[in-house]
Amino acid sequence: MSPEEQDRARRTFSTIALVILFLFGLLFLRLWFLQLVEGEDLKQRSEFNRIRLQDLPPWRGMILDKNGQVLVSNRPSFDLVVVLEDVTDIPLLARRLGSLLKLEAQQVILQLEGARQAGFQTVRLMADLSWEGMALVESFKAELPGVIIQVQPKREYPHKSLACHVLGYLGEITEGQLKSGHFPNHKMGDYLGRVGIELAWEEHLRGGRGHRRIEVDAYGRELGQLENQLPTPGATVYLTMDVRLQQEAEACLQDKAGAIVALDPRNGKILAMASAPPFSQDAFDRGLTSQEWQALSKNKDHPLENRALKGQYPPGSTFKIVMALAALEEDIISPKAAINCGGSFTLGNHVFRCWKKGGHGSMDLYRGVIQSCDVYFYNLGKRLGIERIAKWSRSFGLGHPSGLKLDKEMPGLVASSAWKRARFKQPWQEGDTISVSIGQGYNLTTPLQMAQVAATVANGGSLYEPQLVERVESPAGEILFQAEPVLKGTLGAKPANVALLQKALRGVVAEGTGRNASLPHVEVAGKTGTSQVVALDKEKTGGKIPDKYKNHAWFVAYAPVTDPQVALAVLVEHGGGGGANAAPLAKRLLETCFPGPQKPPPPPAQEEGEEEVED
Repeated sequence: MSPEEQDRARRTFSTIALVILFLFGLLFLRLWFLQLVEGEDLKQRSEFNRIRLQDLPPWRGMILDKNGQVLVSNRPSFDLVVVLEDVTDIPLLARRLGSLLKLEAQQVILQLEGARQAGFQTVRLMADLSWEGMALVESFKAELPGVIIQVQPKREYPHKSLACHVLGYLGEITEGQLKSGHFPNHKMGDYLGRVGIELAWEEHLRGGRGHRRIEVDAYGRELGQLENQLPTPGATVYLTMDVRLQQEAEACLQDKAGAIVALDPRNGKILAMASAPPFSQDAFDRGLTSQEWQALSKNKDHPLENRALKGQYPPGSTFKIVMALAALEEDIISPKAAINCGGSFTLGNHVFRCWKKGGHGSMDLYRGVIQSCDVYFYNLGKRLGIERIAKWSRSFGLGHPSGLKLDKEMPGLVASSAWKRARFKQPWQEGDTISVSIGQGYNLTTPLQMAQVAATVANGGSLYEPQLVERVESPAGEILFQAEPVLKGTLGAKPANVALLQKALRGVVAEGTGRNASLPHVEVAGKTGTSQVVALDKEKTGGKIPDKYKNHAWFVAYAPVTDPQVALAVLVEHGGGGGANAAPLAKRLLETCFPGPQKPPPPPAQEEGEEEVED
């Protein structure tokens, strides 16, 4: 090789060496940058983001009626969820989501930053995404780090708001509940039962959560699945209720405020429990706004209140059932002893009037019950005294909760001299006893308690604890709970006296104030009641009484008389007379239970009028 060629070769090798040295320098600089500048961030991405545990919420157990009709089931909801550890720029993500899904960007920022400060890993921004919304999210997924669409089970109510007060509703777990430590297996976004069966049987309904262990890249995109543990569905709860009877009960109360309870007197199982007005469970499931909650909670008709359990009302003349048995048991009157009703009863300077102007004439126990004669029961009350009235009221289950495992049941009130002294610091007056003797005055009852009164008479004196749940089954078919009748006590009354009372209640429907509840093919026993809200002077009001001051209409009943299978209580708030307005509703319910041939309706019953407490 000539000297020139050698020189050219040296220059070529030198150039190549410089280029290689330059490339190695660039590589060294890149390695230095990755190691020292971005090393910590890349380390976190590789260590914490590569393997992720994805939560799989369980499908909540279904709720069915006694015949297997679905009352509450589930459906899939496609929710927009943000995994916070994958989000590096919250404001940017909020603007992009706001543009795509018409969300308020500032609200999204507040929600995400608040969740990050609270230490939450994921945030649900939207529930029930539309197909269009899901398509937009999937199309722009590369520009939405941390955003995923997650399938969540959501409650579905095939019969709309049917039995809403019994079934209850769900609500999202709060930050305070999570931090309390009482919900160790729950996460943000989970739903819990708030009231009704959903709350009372939460432990069985909620099921067990599962998970997926997946591999993701540095941007949170799923690369593959490593482990999959399926969630365990919740147990199925079978109620004692009958959908047909519940539907009829709620139809009876349409456009009214009130409650209806029907139960089996042989065991205490509740066949229907309706409260009106109803509310929409779907609204709670999607999440109420603060304005919606305020409007609902402050509604003058109180649609959220289960009147069957929490409504406390004077029982009116339905209380005469208790009075009649107490008088017989305490031997203060014989069944044939007559009391004359001239239309009023005088005690000192006070005049207590009968609902029938001019009076009923001579009344024995049978006639006194079927005509609901106030003067007859004023006399019984005076002879019994408040302590014996209170004793027999409690034996019927009045004055304390029934034991039904549902929400916070109100106890009602059984007045006594000790109670008045403690409550008002005043002595009991004999006039108080006269008022209580016809179901007015201080005494208060719930519709469920009055249904129990009817059931206790129907079955001969046994007081059963009311039940709403027939059984609970696991997804594998294992029986986790099976209802058995719970006998709380007995009246302790003589069978002959109970039989006399049963005969009188049979006469109420056959020939007395409850004829509007009679059926041509089934014998019905019952008692009307009209409880006064406030005493008004009809002459001063011109006979026109505002709705809020109108009497409450009551009717309690059981059927068939010889083999009682259903006992019920009907209450219509401000509905007027019980015989005219509550008894026909009871008839509709009993026709649903015992369908038969249709015949022309009986002539209108002589209406039990306004029961005046004091003149």
